[in-house]
Amino acid sequence: MAESVSSIENTPHSEIPELVRNQLEALLEKNNLEGAKSLLVPVKAVDIAEAIENLPESMQAIAFRLLSKTEAIEVYEHLDSSVQQALIEEFKRQEVIEIVDQMSPDDRARLFDELPAKVVRRLLAEMSPKERQNTALLLGYQEDTAGRIMTPEYISLKDSLTVEQTLQRIRNLANASEIIYYLYVTDASRHLTGIVSLRDLVLASPEAPLSAIVTREVVSVYTDTDQEEVARLIQRYDLLAIPVVDREQRLVGVVTVDDVMDILEQETTEDIYTLGGVQSDGDNYFQTNLLAVARKRVVWLFVLLLTNTVTGSIIQSQEDILQQVVTLAAFIPLLTGTGGNVGAQSSTVVIRGLNTDEIRSLGVGYVIFREALAGALLGLILGSVATLWSFWLQGSLVVSIAVGLSLIAIAILASVAGSALPFLFRSLGLDPALMSAPFITTAVDVLGVLIYFNIARIVLDL
Repeated sequence: MAESVSSIENTPHSEIPELVRNQLEALLEKNNLEGAKSLLVPVKAVDIAEAIENLPESMQAIAFRLLSKTEAIEVYEHLDSSVQQALIEEFKRQEVIEIVDQMSPDDRARLFDELPAKVVRRLLAEMSPKERQNTALLLGYQEDTAGRIMTPEYISLKDSLTVEQTLQRIRNLANASEIIYYLYVTDASRHLTGIVSLRDLVLASPEAPLSAIVTREVVSVYTDTDQEEVARLIQRYDLLAIPVVDREQRLVGVVTVDDVMDILEQETTEDIYTLGGVQSDGDNYFQTNLLAVARKRVVWLFVLLLTNTVTGSIIQSQEDILQQVVTLAAFIPLLTGTGGNVGAQSSTVVIRGLNTDEIRSLGVGYVIFREALAGALLGLILGSVATLWSFWLQGSLVVSIAVGLSLIAIAILASVAGSALPFLFRSLGLDPALMSAPFITTAVDVLGVLIYFNIARIVLDL
């Protein structure tokens, strides 16, 4: 067993969960529970959670039971919601209550969001009054808001205290608070009036009044502030936590940086899925059964199927020109494919700019105009190459000119569409990421084919 522990300690952090999973599975297969328990001792909670998630379902509960009560609570908070639910079904009633009751309120609220209502009611009824109240508070706020992801476990102070009295209060309350690196100053009505960092407290004279080191300019958010905005503020001001207040400026909770990391991962995953035309319900895609996977992906594929049918109808309607100049058909994939790629690039940079607020000060018109110019420049470069390439392949100068001019026009159209449509969607209150690459690609296909055949008729005088 000493060799296993040594190998874990000398393993790069990114590879630890997989190494632990392999060794843990091998030990459990041999029913070596003591060895498995010893294996987990030096491993961090987040790595244990990932290792347990990747074990066969029949072993997950066994591995989890090897943990001490304190470790089990911490590991449970890091587990995927699907594994948390499975373990709840495996545990005896009292075991579940003890773990859930000692979870962080925000992690508990996130778990309850995933559980059936019947199970949530049963767990709430068995929890301690304080934890029941904390959980009910968070569940009372809308999903994806600061109120839903905050923790009500923080330390509040009155600025009439001295530094020494404040430090003593921290010692008394530290175990009941999720954070102690920021301390919040409130008045008699719980209105947030200032903030003190633990660093300033440690450096201050013990006899100094707390009011002498309080920072009065506090960055805070409201309970209904969107969680993405919360994440942006924490990132912008380099905070470890941000206080949450109600409309009367009363302090009700704190959002910590570890919660923000989870938010950023969740939002980024949703945007990536949406850009790929995949519906995301917050589930782990690779742990979802194949029928659910097909349901998530089939909607956009139906849309693309129908729009591609329109493209085929347009090509069929141009049968007269194709019969006269058959070589025109050879360049349709080149033009539509290039246009779709240009449009997808424009939409990607604009959607990212909207999400990060990088383009807020630039204005919609400027962004679209800038992308149109970029499209024109790209069109000139690609059109010139396409003209030479098509002439070398087919030997027809007029067809080559038609291809080059069409590519310039399609590149401009794709850039304008790719940059303008996300703004349109946002103004309609929809997610700009819905203007996904597949949608723009297909839209440009339809319009690009029309542009190509109309330019070809003019150039070929048909």
